[in-house]
Amino acid sequence: MATRDLTSSPIAGNGPSSDTSDDSDWADIEADEEAISFVSLFDSTTFQLLDTMLDHCEQHHNFNLRANVARLQLDFMGAVKLVNFIRHRVRSQKPLPAAISHHDIDDDTYLVPVLENDSVLFSLEDVLGSARDSDGDHSDETTNALQDRNAQLEAELELIRRNFMHYRLDVERTLDRRWGDEHQHEPKFSSPDIEIKDQSDYYFESYASNEIHETMLKDQVRTDAYRDFIYENKHLFKDKVVLDIGCGTGILSMFCATAGAAQVIAVDKSEIIIKARENIFNNGLSAIVTCLSGAIEDVKLPVDKVDIIVSEWMGYCLLYEAMLPSVLYARDKYLKPGGLLVPSSATLWIAPVDNQNYCAEHVSYWRDVYGFDMKAMQEGIFDDVRIEAMPAEFICGSPFPFKTFDLRKTRTEDLVFTADWQSDLTRNIESIDGFLIWFDNFFATSGDEQPPAPQMTTSAWVKKKPGNVAFTTGPYGTETHWKQGFLLIDPKSTQTNVSTSSQLSGQVTFAVLEENARALTIDAQWSVADQKRASQSWKLR
Repeated sequence: MATRDLTSSPIAGNGPSSDTSDDSDWADIEADEEAISFVSLFDSTTFQLLDTMLDHCEQHHNFNLRANVARLQLDFMGAVKLVNFIRHRVRSQKPLPAAISHHDIDDDTYLVPVLENDSVLFSLEDVLGSARDSDGDHSDETTNALQDRNAQLEAELELIRRNFMHYRLDVERTLDRRWGDEHQHEPKFSSPDIEIKDQSDYYFESYASNEIHETMLKDQVRTDAYRDFIYENKHLFKDKVVLDIGCGTGILSMFCATAGAAQVIAVDKSEIIIKARENIFNNGLSAIVTCLSGAIEDVKLPVDKVDIIVSEWMGYCLLYEAMLPSVLYARDKYLKPGGLLVPSSATLWIAPVDNQNYCAEHVSYWRDVYGFDMKAMQEGIFDDVRIEAMPAEFICGSPFPFKTFDLRKTRTEDLVFTADWQSDLTRNIESIDGFLIWFDNFFATSGDEQPPAPQMTTSAWVKKKPGNVAFTTGPYGTETHWKQGFLLIDPKSTQTNVSTSSQLSGQVTFAVLEENARALTIDAQWSVADQKRASQSWKLR
């Protein structure tokens, strides 16, 4: 839009020619035309010249319109938006951003003039012209900014490429395992600049996100148990040195520091340790809690021995994620004789399940999906451990504690085991639909205290001695984020005509999944009375 002036106005261009008009006619026209005035961008002061108005804005309001147009590299429409954005903020009595960005003026509503017949808008070509003239003054700055942005985009692209390559490799490995490729461990592609991570890398990366920690912290059964044990036994923590393994957000470390610990060492290999360090600082506990980044097997502690080891190491079905070996390593290397482990022991339970509704919703469902048979979706449906919160009403037999870990004595090799179990059925059922596995955790107040008897409930443990704490993840307690592991039985393996007089017996085996050391394979064998023994294997990955 050209600068508005009298010589180019429609009145001047279309009036009578000089041959037919006298001087008085032109005098009348010039007298009727209003003089142009430019209203300040920041107040009601008016000026006859645009430059004078812009100088006023710079001197009295510290704002240079030309410099901002040049910095943002605006075209005419962008300059219109900028002017109207400023006028809108001033009229609304809102301050301008420290540095106006494209995002600030992106809204098309700023194309609508704030002031009627705003002369500044008609004169923006002058501003754009002078901005282009001065653009050379900012060329180096603009070039550097563009180079930085380009480098950032290239880095982001490289990260996306790497993630895609990892994803592609995982897919190929999965397909190899499915189809039994004898070269399943060899990648079908190679790239010299791609470093293939092992499963542990992905494990620690998964704990860098906020969501997983939010889930754990909001699990009141879990978090309250640690808090209650620490706060109800402050005499055990006062002036002690505490090691927190897999500290996450630092919540357990802060419990211990608040309880009177002299020194707390918080260790985590995940990048969440950065947030933990900030959390500890923001709560004024940095003088007590020291954060170390790395695996407990790799870091160097600032002390030779500790009095207490605190850790929330439990995974699904207790042993998934394989964090317990790190706690046992730290116990053997750092814990003083008679030192305290928090928690001190854990018990695994198993019980038979009769839940035909579950089978109908998750297995039979695929045979009639909006009238279509999708039996292809049933492939592998009985292969994996399902993490479910199973209502207690579907337990059809007495639960059995098949394994107890006394953390004072447990060895890493004890985490691969086979245990016997049995269960008396509590009602007549057509068949057993699966087995449910859960665990109980116990907190002892002494490093010399024996773990509970296998059949002891968590409530009985709490009543046994002041300061004792325990919780269950089973179907008879409040639901936790661990829920339970459900082993869904393939119908080909199950028995029929099971009565309340029947007794189940069998074995359960926990082992490390070959392709992922942090995952599990669970095997079960069982028989009803004198019937033939059945068996099945599930993976938790």
